[in-house]
Amino acid sequence: MPKYPRYAELLQRMDAPAGSAWGIFGATDQLGTLNFIGADQVIAAAAGVRKGRVFPLNLPLELPDPGFFDRSPPEQTIVPSHNGDILDDYLDRLYPQGSSHWDALRHSAHPEHGFYNGVSHRLGSDPDSTELGVHHWARRGIVARGVLIDIPRSVNDSARSIDPLDYFEITADVLATALDAQRVTLRQGDVLLLRTGWLAAYLLLDSDQRAAIAAGEPAHPGLYGAEIVEFLWNHRIAGVAADNPALEAARPVKGIDLALHHQLIALLGMPLGELWDLEELAADCAEDNRYTFLLVSSPLNICGGAGSPANALAVK
Repeated sequence: MPKYPRYAELLQRMDAPAGSAWGIFGATDQLGTLNFIGADQVIAAAAGVRKGRVFPLNLPLELPDPGFFDRSPPEQTIVPSHNGDILDDYLDRLYPQGSSHWDALRHSAHPEHGFYNGVSHRLGSDPDSTELGVHHWARRGIVARGVLIDIPRSVNDSARSIDPLDYFEITADVLATALDAQRVTLRQGDVLLLRTGWLAAYLLLDSDQRAAIAAGEPAHPGLYGAEIVEFLWNHRIAGVAADNPALEAARPVKGIDLALHHQLIALLGMPLGELWDLEELAADCAEDNRYTFLLVSSPLNICGGAGSPANALAVK
């Protein structure tokens, strides 16, 4: 197994931006922290399947509606042919990151240093470039051990509770406490699925309430703090996804501080997922007190794509 530097060593780099993994997986790497998932990790993840239950983790493509961040829901057109015996369809205004999705490595640049692995800021203005596109992940596939971290069930107690539609900081200490409560030890190549309860609360809102959230900045619990970056890297996490709109904690009115997008995607090369539907999986995990599973995700093979629907399944 390759030996990777600790995060403290990344912070001391002089040959690349401090805190970056640039070059660690190769000078032309396009996969980022998915490199932590090798054959041994896939075999071990598959061996963890016990019940054969499959949990889809994807919202319908038309949700949320109205969409967030100017990403409108797609419009479907049915095209009948052969006297209506055959139906085709197509989608207009499909934003691959509009519903349950992955952010690819070309989705977010660091304001100072540019895109992952030293790719220039000019990537955003080059329509012919395919560097860091989601197609690299699609051609590899994402198969790993998934770990659900159920924050509401782990944190809510007499001392504190989480309003899923309000700001709450999920720090590295909160993650560690939740994992300890769930009796989960992280392994290299794990993909973390973070349940904040936001999506379940959103789905209970009426159309006017959803429109009001979409018109402003959706507030929600989420990851917070520089220690999160160290936590994820030192545990060799391959990717992290949540059931909220932007992974990071978001304040009412002020919105989202995207610092973790810059650090995780651009500096470490880590896939980030958002708006994943984790409710049914979380209920099953709580029932049998087992929070690990085989995670399978097949991003769309969009050459040069900045993201993709998650197309994710958890198998227990």
